Amino acid sequence: MTITQLQYVLAVAEYKNFTLAAQKSFVTQPTLSMQVQKLEDELNVLIFDRSKKPIGITEVGKKIIAQAKNIVNEAGRIKDIVDQEKGFIGGDFTLGIIPTVMPTLLPMFLKTFINKYPKVNLIIKEQGTESMIRNIHDGHLDAAIAATPLEIEYIKERPLYYEPFVGYVPKSHRLGNIDKLNPADLEINDVLLLQDGHCFRDGVINLCKAPKNFHEDHFQLQSGSFETMVNLANEGLGMTLLPFLNTLELDIEKRKNLKHFNEPSPAREVSLIYHKNELKIQIIEALKDVISSVVRGAIAFQDVKIISPLSK
Repeated sequence: MTITQLQYVLAVAEYKNFTLAAQKSFVTQPTLSMQVQKLEDELNVLIFDRSKKPIGITEVGKKIIAQAKNIVNEAGRIKDIVDQEKGFIGGDFTLGIIPTVMPTLLPMFLKTFINKYPKVNLIIKEQGTESMIRNIHDGHLDAAIAATPLEIEYIKERPLYYEPFVGYVPKSHRLGNIDKLNPADLEINDVLLLQDGHCFRDGVINLCKAPKNFHEDHFQLQSGSFETMVNLANEGLGMTLLPFLNTLELDIEKRKNLKHFNEPSPAREVSLIYHKNELKIQIIEALKDVISSVVRGAIAFQDVKIISPLSK
């Protein structure tokens, strides 16, 4: 039994196809198939049910795959231990970022980070929170940037910044003439929301003290774009809430419709999250330092109240 064989088994389990697994593993399909067969022969069991399409996993195969994940992950940490001991900051690092953070945060820190740490090969993936949590657990992500608190036992959360919610309220709206907002002013069916599955949507619902599965009146919008929310608000279809960093990109006319909340301002906590057993701590610390430093100057708010992305 070899680590390579276990890696091939994990690839087949993930892609449910020998040809695709071979492509993702950068080997020929006969080579991968032969190594998987050798492992099955050595263990005298079938890991995969090749009669099914896509390929199935036998009951004993599920147990073998679970253990293989642990073995491959732990083997991969040996180099991390050596790098950490030497203080080396480099190598591959896969980072997930939620969609409501990616467009504003990534341009702020990426150039600074790659210039400061040129030996790090940063692989960035835009993913929803649930996918990132699953991928951190399975070892497909080294870390992620998400709205917290998540309160998951095996995940470490390192806050990066606290981003206030800002109202986008056209003059014609019922709240158009007030100077500052209060959460009590908000009516959930009057607030344009991102599509279901976005943690910022869940935060707004919690802020409005509405159940997560409430029914939206008049129409249901399936969009992940804050720009769409703003444009619909301008058409008289309601108001919306934006993360503070998204307001910096609005033109002068649209900024006139922004309304801040009375302090403490509702805000989301944005954190760097990773598995508690993660060993690439030197890269995690480098990311945290760079991101915190570039955002600190952009967000001057101090008195905030964190709104959880979790439904209460």
